[in-house]
Amino acid sequence: MKPDTDPHKFAAYCVIAAGVAAALHIGKLPPALPVLQRTLSISLLQAGFLLSLVQLAGMSLGLLTGLAVQRAGLRRSMAAGLLLLACASALGALADSASWLLASRALEGLGFLWVVLPAPGLLRQLVRPQRIHRMLGVWGTYMPLGASLALLFGPWVMRLGTTDGGWRLLWLVLSVLSGALALLVWWQLPPDRVSRADLMAASAAAHAAPEGDRDKKLLGLTLRSRPAWLLALSFAVYSGQWLAVVGFLPSIYVQAGVVNTTAAWLTALAAAVNMLGNLAGGRLLERGIKPTTLLAAGFLSMGTGAMLAFTAHLDPWLQYAAVLVFSMVGGLVPATLFSLAVRLAPSAAAVSTTVGWMQQWSATGQFLGPPLVAWVAVQAGGWQLTGWVSVACCVVGLGLASKIQSELSK
Repeated sequence: MKPDTDPHKFAAYCVIAAGVAAALHIGKLPPALPVLQRTLSISLLQAGFLLSLVQLAGMSLGLLTGLAVQRAGLRRSMAAGLLLLACASALGALADSASWLLASRALEGLGFLWVVLPAPGLLRQLVRPQRIHRMLGVWGTYMPLGASLALLFGPWVMRLGTTDGGWRLLWLVLSVLSGALALLVWWQLPPDRVSRADLMAASAAAHAAPEGDRDKKLLGLTLRSRPAWLLALSFAVYSGQWLAVVGFLPSIYVQAGVVNTTAAWLTALAAAVNMLGNLAGGRLLERGIKPTTLLAAGFLSMGTGAMLAFTAHLDPWLQYAAVLVFSMVGGLVPATLFSLAVRLAPSAAAVSTTVGWMQQWSATGQFLGPPLVAWVAVQAGGWQLTGWVSVACCVVGLGLASKIQSELSK
């Protein structure tokens, strides 16, 4: 074994695979939306909430779940989240109404949260310190990779189904996959003794306070942290616009007369190129590029790309190229924010709660973004104003990046 080889390298990639499996449940909906609108009589506004309701748990429980994850153990929490995703997806496959499907999506959101919150802390334990930036950049690809795989293979799986356009089969396949990964995570990851050490660190930081007071102090430490707020709000303005633009692409293309299979391929590529930005972000941080430079580049590219993508009378291929720029360079943002979360957390024991707070605001952005874009599209009679929603998010993101730079300079 080479000296710089991580002893738990395979376990680290199991963590990333778990994140991808969780993201598949987010990405399975866009290719199924046209079928669901037809078979369950779902309106455009209901479709927007179907895209975003999976984030309800993260929007309301992110910080508390981050604390619960720290208490329960990181490996245990990730495995439980995968099992919950498996059960929720199986229940969703039985839905015969929009309300049932909405309820199952909310349950999937809770499972998603229990999978992704332990991941940065687990990776910090599993890889060497000199490789953490790169591995967190790889972790940042879990959402675009899962979304693109779902967009690409979702229509193929649905074509194998025999009822209701095949969407129920897709839900069941992902249920089985999540259950299998829960077993793999439990088998491959080391026991949760490291998380108990983190709890001992939390106890020392809280001056050996009783357990209940220790939890309150850890929550208070996170909520009083200005960097934690800046990172969380930055994630919100990034994730809300990304999910809104990529999530509605299949519907936009189908409305424009593009064949459903072609629309799926185009959307999958738009989601997949986000991985390049995440990977590049980890490498550039490792080489000493300033985090706020990467944040600024990401937000500027997203705003510009969205404006060009939804400009009327522009050549369709130029519009699609703008979507690719929006997603690819925008991928610098999550990679940078995950790295900053480990760096700017108020204490080593507060990494999970800091990531939980980020996830809570990321989920808030993803919950509000698609319905907002759908509402603007309904009011405008088309998608031509969507770019302005993205520009507004990016202006806020650039302002937050400047505040983060002030924190890094202290």
